Amino acid sequence: MTLSPADLERRSRLRRMRLIATSLLAIAAVIFVVTHGHGGLWGYVNAAAEAAMVGAVADWFAVTALFRHPLGLKVPHTAIIPERKDSIGHSLEDFVTDNFLTAENVQQRLATAQVPMRVGRWLSEPENADRVVTQSAPALAKGIESISDAEVGDFLRRVMLPRLAKEPVSPMLGHLLEGIVEDGSHRQVVDLVVRELHGWVRDNEQAVTSILGARAPWWSPKWLDDTVTARLHVELVRWLADVRDNPDHDMRKAVDNLLAKLADNLQNDPATMQRTEELKIRVLSHPSVATSLVGMWQSLKRVVVESLDDPESELRARISRGLSDFGSRIVADDELRASMDRRLGEVAGHVVTTYGREISTVISQTIERWDGDEASKRIELHVGRDLQFIRINGTVVGGLVGLIIHTLAQFL
Repeated sequence: MTLSPADLERRSRLRRMRLIATSLLAIAAVIFVVTHGHGGLWGYVNAAAEAAMVGAVADWFAVTALFRHPLGLKVPHTAIIPERKDSIGHSLEDFVTDNFLTAENVQQRLATAQVPMRVGRWLSEPENADRVVTQSAPALAKGIESISDAEVGDFLRRVMLPRLAKEPVSPMLGHLLEGIVEDGSHRQVVDLVVRELHGWVRDNEQAVTSILGARAPWWSPKWLDDTVTARLHVELVRWLADVRDNPDHDMRKAVDNLLAKLADNLQNDPATMQRTEELKIRVLSHPSVATSLVGMWQSLKRVVVESLDDPESELRARISRGLSDFGSRIVADDELRASMDRRLGEVAGHVVTTYGREISTVISQTIERWDGDEASKRIELHVGRDLQFIRINGTVVGGLVGLIIHTLAQFL
């Protein structure tokens, strides 16, 4: 059995306590021999020494019988640990499972430990957040890099895209569009489109008039077509400028109404919902969709991996700041901390309730792998020193009891 430095120290302390207990037995034996046959006060001493020897030997036998056969004699019910280690291991496993690995005990301990508060305080220190990122970023980069493009493509084709095809998207899009219209978030897009369209129409008169002229009747004279298209170009530029500069223009209101109507139809109109779902299926079933998504994944993976490998990257700096801010929020937000405590307790309780028995089997399985003598020696190293006090107490208490009995006998 290989002993660690801590085990060597335990063995040294065990030997010292054995020597003390054995020395007391030897002292009692010497006193017994020296005072044997003497009367008077020495008779009391002799009786005490005799009882002390009896108590010392009895407790020595009891302690030794736990770990080995006393004096090598195979007395029944001795060497209990080597011969019954498997049974003891299973009993210890049951004891730990029933009394320690319970949801209530684990949740109480977690509540006392205040894990979220400690983690929050630690993370709120910027140097600790930097340390987390420094230690985890290389491993995270390797993990992302190890994901092959073929695996991603196969996952998209077999799992993700078919799953998305089954999920109704129309109500979600309708609700999203409804929120955008209510918040007016689309108006910046309208501003951009109108501004760019106005600039293009203004700067490309020939292209615009050519497009308008192509719609003229065949019998119309060319000079008339040119006059009309030129005028239409001027009016179109003015109209777009008016739309651009007037936030309350009728065209803008028409766009708002159109988007609001579309949002409502996406959520409530069966025909619109059906057409949206059919469009979704056609798009998702197209072979190029999965290929395009894999290409996006390749680009994203490359950027993320390079950023994680670079100690000075903005991504690592942002993650570090995010961790530090999150730690500060945990410390300051009592509601968040209480929620984290509750969820942590629920998870820990579920784990010990579901897997507590499997966790505690490590006790019995480890002990079963031990040789009987090895198990006995390991256990004796940890508890043997304290058991030597039983021998010492047996010697002292036995001597006192023997003295009391001898005194009573003299009075009687």
